[in-house]
Parts: sequence; C-alpha cells; structure tokens
Amino acid sequence: MASTEEENMTQISEFILLGFGDLHGLQYLLFGIFLTTYVVTLMGNIIILTVVLADHSLHTPMYFFLGHFSFLEIGYTTTIEPMMLRTLLSAHVPISFPDCANQFYFFAALVATECFLLAVMSYDRFIAICNPLYYSRIMDHWRCFQLAGACWVAGFLAPILLMVLIFQLTFCAANEIDHFFCDLKPIMKLACTDTQVAEMTSFICTSLFALGPFLLTLASYTHIISTILKIPSIKGKQRAFSTCSSHLTVVGLYYGTLGIVYGFPSGHQSEYLLKLLSLLYTVLTPALNPIIYTLRNRDVKVALRKLV
Repeated sequence: MASTEEENMTQISEFILLGFGDLHGLQYLLFGIFLTTYVVTLMGNIIILTVVLADHSLHTPMYFFLGHFSFLEIGYTTTIEPMMLRTLLSAHVPISFPDCANQFYFFAALVATECFLLAVMSYDRFIAICNPLYYSRIMDHWRCFQLAGACWVAGFLAPILLMVLIFQLTFCAANEIDHFFCDLKPIMKLACTDTQVAEMTSFICTSLFALGPFLLTLASYTHIISTILKIPSIKGKQRAFSTCSSHLTVVGLYYGTLGIVYGFPSGHQSEYLLKLLSLLYTVLTPALNPIIYTLRNRDVKVALRKLV
C-alpha cells in the first residue's frame, strides 16, 4: 500500500501538450493559416525595427518605445507560436519539465513587460498631447532609456516567484496539458498537491503587473481624450480620435482576454474556451499590432518608402 502511494507521488519528467485535439482534418488548413500569420507578424515587426533604426527622423521617444515594442512582439510570438504549430501537426507533443518551465517563464515575463510598455507608451502620448511645452524636457533620451529599461527589468522579475511556486508543486501520474503551450491554469490543474498559495500569488501578480499598468494606461487616455475634446478643429478631433481608438481597441482586446483567462477561477470557463481566448492575445493581437501602431502611421510609411 505504501509503495503504491509512493509510486503515484513520483514526480513526472515531461508533459504532453494536447493542443486543439481532434480537428477533423482541418489541422493542415489551420497550420497554413497560423504559419502565415506568424511569418507576417515577424516580418511586420522586423520592418518596423529596421525603419525606426535606419531613419533619423524617427529617432523620437514615441518610435523609440515602438521599437522596443516590436522587439518584444518578436520574442513574444516566438515563445508560443512554434510550439502551437507543432501541436497542430501532432495530437500529443512532448515537452520536458525544464522546457515547460522556461516557456512559461518567458511567456509570463514578456506579458508583464508588454503591460508596462503599453503604460509607458500611453504616458508618452499623454505628455505629448497634454503638456507639449514640457515634452522635450520630460521625455529626453536618458528618461526614455530609463523607462524602457525599467519595463524590461520589472517584466522579467515579475513572474519569478510565481514560476518557482508552480514548478515546485508535485505532479503525479497525469501529465497531459490540455493546451497548446505551458500556460498557468492547465499546469496547476495537473498538480496533486495544494495549489492555494500558487493561485493566490497568481492573483496578486495579475493585479500588480497587469491591472496596475492598465489603470495607468486608462488614466493617461482619459486625460488625452479630455484634451482632444478641447481642440476647436473638427478634422483635428477626428484624426486624433481615430488614432486613440485604434490604440484603445488593441489595449482593450489585450487586457480583456488576459482578464477573462487569468482573472477568474478555473471553473468559470471550459478548456476549449480558454484555448480560443488564448489565440486572441497570442496570435491575433500580435499580428494586428504592427498595422495599428505603426504601419498605418504616415511618418513610418514615408520612412519605409525612403528606405526601399
């Protein structure tokens, strides 16, 4: 009896990613769609980085942060999408325990960094629109470097405690993760020890590193919209609102899906819904970001034509 219990408590050495399950012959079509989306996302962000670095007219705080954002998006999608593509071609994809921990850490770190960068980018626009006379003094080169560096450092420090708590849990016989990457809730469902501390830490981290930057972003755009409403020109208002609405759409989509997936108890959504929502912020939003943030921007299009 004791030996059977000890055998059941043996720590597993690898997980199995189940991906999307049986797709009834659609896996190759979806593989082509997601592969194309991944390549387009990479190329869009590489083009943005190249243009921003090559054109001196874009060496401003706004494009400095957008360059960081594009670099982050390359790492963010590369952390998730290659493994997702593998799960489309195979129903059971093995991933070692350390590789799963590494994927979860880099994914969580880049999510936190993106939240911080979105807040900093909104702060930059707040200063530019609401305090234009002080913009060059406040957002000088050294301040931009400090803000960007703080985003990266804070983002990569944020998930360390949570990762340690999760991967110190005991995982018994069950090792099948019902997802296309090593995500938080599917991993914790496999634990055969108490996960209350890890769940509470997850809630605190989400509140600090996602909700906090979101509230700062919301406050910045509240002031921006209030300032735009005071612009006498109707055409100027429309142009400004169209830019803000595009940004706020992506921010709302990004934070909305993060909140639904990570902000509620596990029993409130099915595993299939979790995977569908995860596609929004791991595939769709990164693919749209280059278009919404920069490729629709006149300065970037002019710089791109000059480069070509």
